[in-house]
Amino acid sequence: MNYSQIEEFIKPIADGIRLLVLDVDGILTDNRLYFSASGEELKAFNTQDGLGIKLLQQAGVKVALITGRQSTIVAERARSLGIEHVIQGRDDKLNVLDDLLAKLGMHYDEVAYAGDDLPDLACISRVKLGITVPNGHFLVREAASVMTSKSGGEGAVREICDWLIIAQGKLEQIIAPYH
Repeated sequence: MNYSQIEEFIKPIADGIRLLVLDVDGILTDNRLYFSASGEELKAFNTQDGLGIKLLQQAGVKVALITGRQSTIVAERARSLGIEHVIQGRDDKLNVLDDLLAKLGMHYDEVAYAGDDLPDLACISRVKLGITVPNGHFLVREAASVMTSKSGGEGAVREICDWLIIAQGKLEQIIAPYH
């Protein structure tokens, strides 16, 4: 999506988004699980996604992670990015989202949610901006408001963060330190 398409399509549905919720496997990663010879789980994260998350938080949008797997790697990645709300080991993502929204005093119409598989379907269907990736499950792709051009772990999260920053009119403010 180019800048004018973001302005035209994303801006109306991104207005008022105060929280971006991300699944981990398939969104922040390439959906592969790597294990060392000793059984240690490894994941690869995209550095551009990381900067996008930091910039989005600077723009005033909170970021949360909800994942069905439990991983110290995810906790460490979230800590390094300043993500305060990290819920792991839960497949009942809609219940988790409801609890998080109650805690934050927010509603579905203030949320963008990015996920790629069936555990994400209920959340994607209920929030204002449901997002998936090209290799997401076909039912998730049908339910999502929009699909990134990039796959999970390959810059999809950065794309989402850029959409939200542009749609909320904060691009110039956010990129000013880089000029």
